[in-house]
Amino acid sequence: MIDFDTFLTTLYVLVDDFLQSQRTPMTGPGAPAALTRSEVVTLAMVGQWQWFGSERGFYRYAQRHLRQAFPTLPDRSQFNRLMRQAQGAIVACFRYLVEVLRDPAWAFEALDGTAAPTRDAKRRGRGWLPGQADIGWSNRLGWYEGLHLLVAVSPVGVITGFGCAPASTKDQRLAETLLAVRHRPDSRLPSVGAPARVPYVADKGFEGTAWHAHWQQAYGAEVISPPKRNSRRPWSRAWRRWLAGLRQMIETINASLHHVFRLDRERPHDLSGFRARIAAKMALHNFCIWLNQQLGRPHLAFVDLIDW
Repeated sequence: MIDFDTFLTTLYVLVDDFLQSQRTPMTGPGAPAALTRSEVVTLAMVGQWQWFGSERGFYRYAQRHLRQAFPTLPDRSQFNRLMRQAQGAIVACFRYLVEVLRDPAWAFEALDGTAAPTRDAKRRGRGWLPGQADIGWSNRLGWYEGLHLLVAVSPVGVITGFGCAPASTKDQRLAETLLAVRHRPDSRLPSVGAPARVPYVADKGFEGTAWHAHWQQAYGAEVISPPKRNSRRPWSRAWRRWLAGLRQMIETINASLHHVFRLDRERPHDLSGFRARIAAKMALHNFCIWLNQQLGRPHLAFVDLIDW
């Protein structure tokens, strides 16, 4: 366990060292920004902790307690604009942490989708994200309105890539985009990460012999998932238990994203802001794993990492 000031300083030094090495300044119209790019990324990441309750709660804390560390802290609306502009830098920090944590001993990556609701599915009207968010089904929530988030995770819990789409998007379609962009990188979707040199394991939402053959042939990606229970060639109970054991890690990571890094409280009004915050959550998650490694602690011991 470390105090919050030490955590913040360590995070800032790591972010600043990396971004300084990139030599790509944050640009935007108007007067120079009140915060440097490293300061914006650091605050964006640290603000995702559940302990603050909300974005507004974090910014109240920052204005009261972090002025000494960030003397040019602007008002919240300006910071939100700066965070949206820094989305690319946040994703770059996320990918840098993946490479720092990458281990040749990883035997697989797990794929799974999770719900990111934007509002109650039964409310009338078009909501804040018309045409971008819609209604889909989640085993955790039932019917919800929002976005469908796909996450790729290593056996030790490192998030290696992610992407989102409207809630109604099927798992296979999300996987198709992630695997295609990993195979042939697209600068518009850097968050999907690098290709895995190992198989992907997934649940029955990714099933389909035709899909698996296509992914293997087109992208060299082997995806292992159980068929539906009414399949002509169902898996045995032992095989299903084996796969469930491998996938337990990603279930843990999804729970952490929702309850430790506040994904369950996201109510975005703007898609660019949502993407920046999602990237900040993923980067913070990987940073906490890295910091736990430095401290000789279990990788996923997040709850008691900081002495609040």
